[in-house]
Amino acid sequence: MSIQRIYCKTGVFIECYSCSKEIYKTLTQIKRSKSKKYFCSKSCQTKWRNTQYAGDRHKNWKDGYSRYRKILLGSSISQVCLMCKEKDVRVLAVHHVDQDHTNVSIENLAWLCHNCHHLVHHDSVSKQKFSKVLILQGMATIV
Repeated sequence: MSIQRIYCKTGVFIECYSCSKEIYKTLTQIKRSKSKKYFCSKSCQTKWRNTQYAGDRHKNWKDGYSRYRKILLGSSISQVCLMCKEKDVRVLAVHHVDQDHTNVSIENLAWLCHNCHHLVHHDSVSKQKFSKVLILQGMATIV
């Protein structure tokens, strides 16, 4: 990929690393870049980051995808967030109901979107709501 540089004022026009769209960056923006890859939008940056820092290359990877997701995918449990009913599989995460990552029984695993997953861990109201959802689903023996 060639980087075309046309000087204008205090910056340059270069190609977005992801979509090749021409973008303007100031010399300060170029100097501050750690990766030396430039993007036209957060969307393009996120697409690139998701290819670079996914799976075992992610800093929080603990071999979870291969075990937890495969267990849920192999079950009859629908890929839907238990809290908000989100169906986009790209944003679904596996939640351990008892928060014990060594307990990989199907009864201890639940689908949550990333937003609800964060809330269940960090917001007491959402945690209570999640407990009520589990009771309605008949999974309350673990909570």
